[in-house]
Amino acid sequence: MRLRQAVLVAHELKPLAEALRSTLALGEPFRDPGVGEFGLQNVVFAIGDCFLEIVSPTRAETAAGRYLERRGGDGGYMVIFDVEDLEQARSRAREAGVRVVWQLDLPDMAGTHLHPADMRGAIVSIDRSNPYGSWRWGGPQWTARIGEGAPGRLAGVTISVEEPHAVAARWGEVLGVPVAPREPALRLDGGEVRFEQARGERAEGLVEIALELPHGLPGAAAQLELGGVRLRDVSR
Repeated sequence: MRLRQAVLVAHELKPLAEALRSTLALGEPFRDPGVGEFGLQNVVFAIGDCFLEIVSPTRAETAAGRYLERRGGDGGYMVIFDVEDLEQARSRAREAGVRVVWQLDLPDMAGTHLHPADMRGAIVSIDRSNPYGSWRWGGPQWTARIGEGAPGRLAGVTISVEEPHAVAARWGEVLGVPVAPREPALRLDGGEVRFEQARGERAEGLVEIALELPHGLPGAAAQLELGGVRLRDVSR
């Protein structure tokens, strides 16, 4: 069970993409025409063997656009996990009463978006790569094979919710991961998902992305805010 991709949503794609790329010394992003199905445009940056994505609405009445309106600005949107036994994870979601809002099964990649109202905090996607470690959503060099991203690693995310312990238990139930004994957190293969107390409904969501960065953040900062989320350097 690995955290493979964190997704931000923005009113304007290009400015945030340029800021994220320069801040983290990322390479050229992949632009996926497939997200047009959802009324979106996007960029996907590879960092290590994981990914950071930004999506932006291209038409009215999209789920992402409604989220931006509710939130009042750019922010975290979605978390994608790479699951070896996807059918078992799907079965756990069904048994927990979690609705599926989108599903796709291809020979090299399968994806399942779970309803954010049932999971709470963010859209959760449980996906399966084949071969394991490839990642079609990262573009041609990752489709059915393992590519190479910019130096660094996606180490974790923090989700802000009104009931951190209850939501941690729900995510853990669906992902098949036990909740940490002393805090609302899930320990994954090479990463973690933390849950923190939200202050008001608009404060809920993906609020922090933890990264291991060989070059560090600008100004040797431990963290900074970009696109409505905190970027935290865990290598310091």
